[in-house]
Amino acid sequence: MGEVQSVQGLSANLKKAVLWLGETAREHPERKRADIVREAQLRFDLTPRECEFLNSNFNEITSGEAA
Repeated sequence: MGEVQSVQGLSANLKKAVLWLGETAREHPERKRADIVREAQLRFDLTPRECEFLNSNFNEITSGEAA
């Protein structure tokens, strides 16, 4: 969790969204990652650029877990 807080250039909303995504994915492994990402985008009022960042990075992490 400390890694997200130390990344320069991320907005406060995006940092909160990343932390929430990790927590939600751990607590609800049955939920589809795409649904969690979509909810985070709305819940934290992310910009289109932040949404793209989230989609790219969160999907890379989750696809790596499936291997």
